[in-house]
Amino acid sequence: MNRFSLQDPHNRRIAWQMLAVGTVATLAGWFFWNAIGNFDARRAGFGLDFLLRPANIPIGETLIDYAPGDANYRALLVGLLNTVLVAAFGILLATILGTVLGVARLSGNYVASRLAAAYVEFVRNVPLLAHLFVIYLVLQRLPSLRTALSVGNLAFLSNRGLVIPAINLGFSSMTLFAGAAALLVTGMTMRPFTSGPVSRAGVKGCLAVAFVCTMVGLASMTITLPVLEGRAFVGGRTISPELTALVLGLTIYYASFIAEIVRSGILSVPKGQWEAAAALGLRRSWTLRLVVLPQALRLMIPPVTNQYLDLAKMTSLAIAIGYPDLVAVANSIITDTGRAIECVAIIMGAFLLVNLSISTFMNWLNLRVAVVGGAK
Repeated sequence: MNRFSLQDPHNRRIAWQMLAVGTVATLAGWFFWNAIGNFDARRAGFGLDFLLRPANIPIGETLIDYAPGDANYRALLVGLLNTVLVAAFGILLATILGTVLGVARLSGNYVASRLAAAYVEFVRNVPLLAHLFVIYLVLQRLPSLRTALSVGNLAFLSNRGLVIPAINLGFSSMTLFAGAAALLVTGMTMRPFTSGPVSRAGVKGCLAVAFVCTMVGLASMTITLPVLEGRAFVGGRTISPELTALVLGLTIYYASFIAEIVRSGILSVPKGQWEAAAALGLRRSWTLRLVVLPQALRLMIPPVTNQYLDLAKMTSLAIAIGYPDLVAVANSIITDTGRAIECVAIIMGAFLLVNLSISTFMNWLNLRVAVVGGAK
């Protein structure tokens, strides 16, 4: 029987790791019981029972039904959904704008290249909070509701926000879209493993049924156009100036960083790839789309993931312009209930969940790109 000895490097590493875990656990326990003791000394409650109490907080923008008097947990859920909404739109739009700017920086057009470079250097060196304030103030200077800027009578922009057509999804449309998504995922997952004609026919059948479900779902949707009646728009969906300013600020700011990542990713592709594509007769735009960007993507995904995670965390600046995100709602609940420790813990846990979800998806995407490119 082997005796445990610290002279063995393997045992020594295990001992150090156990010591580190024990130290962290001891400190965490000390902080926790110290907090409990302080709460008892001040006769303040500690726990999550406040989540079931009525929340006397008016929230202007909600993705789910909510009214003052509902439970605190529902108010926090509204704030969390608003945070996820802003992060999703910010990531999508910043990626599109950043890609365009990154390609423009390498363009042979001198004006486009210089303008993109000036944008990147100016935007990334100005704090995000300053961008938010400037954009919000500009939106407040837009025309009033009666003289709103119209885009083909489909969308209207005023100092009350942006009003766009509302898409009404019924139960049948949502069921069809969910079925189409399931079939699409099934078909795309099975595609790399198909070899025989029967398997390939099954994959094509999944994709064909998904396409039919999507078309039928689109046909069963109803769209409500906004119409100005009196002092308000009837129909459509209103996007508040606060939400518009927050999404625009995050998009403009993080697009400057993504643009540099895209530019460095394209430059990392060997020049011979461009020359080989040109020798095959491919145009420059096709070479970029079919040859260069797929190879550059593998190098761009890890740093872009960091920008996505940072963007999600910076949605907490919404409180500066009055948008009811998770931090703003939790702050109101702290004022109402005095449960600061619990609310801060909920905020930390919620942001951890959101960022782990983004990180997991991007790691999966990175693995898929690496496998397609042949990297192991």
